[in-house]
Amino acid sequence: MTALTPRERMQTLLAKQIPDHMGLYEHFWPETLRDYWPEQGYPRDADPVDVFHYDLRGGPWPIDPAPFLGQEIILEETDEWTITRNGFGGVQRNWRHKSGTPEHIDFTIVTPRKWEEVKPNLQYLNPDRIRLKECEEFLQKARREDRFWTFGGLLHFELLRGILGDVCMLESFLLEPEWIADFCETYTQFYIRHLTYVLEHVAVPDGAFVYEDLGFSNGPFCSPKTYRELIFPHHKRIIDFFHDRGLPVIFHSCGDIRQMVPHLIDAGIDCLQPMEVKAGVDIFDLVEKFPGKLAYMGNMDVTVLNSNDPKIIEPYLREKIAALREKNVPYIFHSDHSIPPDIDLSTYRMMLDIYRQEGVYNR
Repeated sequence: MTALTPRERMQTLLAKQIPDHMGLYEHFWPETLRDYWPEQGYPRDADPVDVFHYDLRGGPWPIDPAPFLGQEIILEETDEWTITRNGFGGVQRNWRHKSGTPEHIDFTIVTPRKWEEVKPNLQYLNPDRIRLKECEEFLQKARREDRFWTFGGLLHFELLRGILGDVCMLESFLLEPEWIADFCETYTQFYIRHLTYVLEHVAVPDGAFVYEDLGFSNGPFCSPKTYRELIFPHHKRIIDFFHDRGLPVIFHSCGDIRQMVPHLIDAGIDCLQPMEVKAGVDIFDLVEKFPGKLAYMGNMDVTVLNSNDPKIIEPYLREKIAALREKNVPYIFHSDHSIPPDIDLSTYRMMLDIYRQEGVYNR
């Protein structure tokens, strides 16, 4: 097969077809590239898409969905952390020099009455929410490279977590489902309104990359029944919006989401990422249960990779990639979450060498 461009390769994979070679992309913990790898020879402040020649260039939503637009305030800070009230109305403590789940201290919108007060901020087209110049520049760069370009961000579940907080959200799923339904409907209309403007007046990406952490370590945050009733219809409408414009959707969800996969397929996702091994997700199990339904990105076990031992990593990767190739799985090489700082740069380069050797289809 003639070698494809990165854009063509991703388009083929996301159509659940087999191209010349497996795709390549990755996410990193910020401190990996910022603090650790420059000491090992990584070009400081360089873009990993350029350094490692990824097939995909992903960018954030060109739309700010915060109810309190532009109202992020630093409440307290030390050398180690900052406490901020963000545009979602949440108060969080964040580490300054390392990644990690922020400490959730307080939330503003914790009752239907509070929601009704801010909802009007989201019910009209507001060009101030759209980062026009950033979106245009990003598109131009991706097109010059002929890489597959996505923009994306949080959908309904992550917005609920960020605005209501986990406790209020989960309690309200059961106690006040009408509020949750109204929240989701408001944001579905918000996104369709603003995305329509972006696609018609600014730029059209090659696809969308949406982030919804539906799972924790040993199961989903809510039951599949609750998801199906409250969240699924809105996921489907957003995914249908992209599909109607010929744009495939990559769906990110951490944790153990095995119970959710049939519903995500029904919602129309094209690719599942990152499939955390440590949460029990196995790509081969998914391929067997849902043949031909998905492309896949991830599932390379970080707890193996961070051994930094070639005698452990090389046979693991070669065997797994070969099995994916032999089963003709439409696959994009990626860790099962993000590359942490305890994976050495030399280890990652070795991983890419193995991927390039083993990831050729129809050998």
